[in-house]
Amino acid sequence: MAETNQTEVYVYEQVVILTSCVLSFFGSLLIICTYARWHDLRTTPRKLLVYLSVTDLLSALSYFYGVLRIFDSDSGDCIAQGAISTFANTSSFFWTVAIAIYLYVFIVKSSQRQADNLMLYFHLISWGVPFAITVAALSLHKIGYDASEVSVGWCWVNIQAEDHVLWMLLTGKIWEFIAYVTLPVLYILIKIHIHNAHAALSEYRPILTSSSVSHSLSSMADRKFTLIPIIFIMLRMWSTIRFLLLLTDSPAGHNPVLVTLHGIGNTFQGAANCVMFVLLTPSIRSRLVALLCCRGQDRHWRTESVSQNRESAYTPSHREENPNPQTWKNSEG
Repeated sequence: MAETNQTEVYVYEQVVILTSCVLSFFGSLLIICTYARWHDLRTTPRKLLVYLSVTDLLSALSYFYGVLRIFDSDSGDCIAQGAISTFANTSSFFWTVAIAIYLYVFIVKSSQRQADNLMLYFHLISWGVPFAITVAALSLHKIGYDASEVSVGWCWVNIQAEDHVLWMLLTGKIWEFIAYVTLPVLYILIKIHIHNAHAALSEYRPILTSSSVSHSLSSMADRKFTLIPIIFIMLRMWSTIRFLLLLTDSPAGHNPVLVTLHGIGNTFQGAANCVMFVLLTPSIRSRLVALLCCRGQDRHWRTESVSQNRESAYTPSHREENPNPQTWKNSEG
């Protein structure tokens, strides 16, 4: 491919994708902050989600810069942005698969110790392999301007390189394809196991009602992590479609709708994870609401307290006879 026509990125596409980057950045940041803020949330599955969020945060930052600049040559910042997004994107694939493997061992094999023992290998592979691939691509001058053939303004693999398809595979697509196969298999096995476990437990629910409810509440968050592969596939499929269209030299890869979906899919994972595992998780959502509102409530409670103390000078038994259950409820929440 000696000459390549650049895919035009329209202003409205830029606005939509930049918005997606911002949402993903703050979504990833919120996941990290909630994990740091509340100690009881520091379970291993949520720790894995934090590592995934770190990669999503880096991706959002690098893609934001690329979409804002709309590169047209192999400039220094193009190569730097391409290297960061290559590392973050590839690492995201590995961490997504790592979460699925952890959940499979933890839920299906019923071995938390065995699952926790995999953490070292997850770190070595999920950080080490992407780093090695990125360094190799940089050393061989494979990262650069790609004319938005399989991107949306940002830089990735130099489209003029003779072996650009090979490096597109090595720096992302091969791991994406592996994830497409691995994640559904593990996800289905996990769901089958949970279904069978629920069926077996149903016989004893009249006897073990309270313990089964407690177990259901404690395991609900971990089971929710099985939705990560679904989110991953739905978001990443547009990038894969454009890659396949590039291989066939199809002009459909320049379709504005497909380009926009590709841009959103590559940049929105952090926001999607935040919606699912923070905003739609009642226990975390209620804590965030309480945290945001506590200052105003504190001022309100202090005013009420001063007022009640003044009244108590005339009616000493008022405080004992009229406890405020709502205040106790709020303090517990």
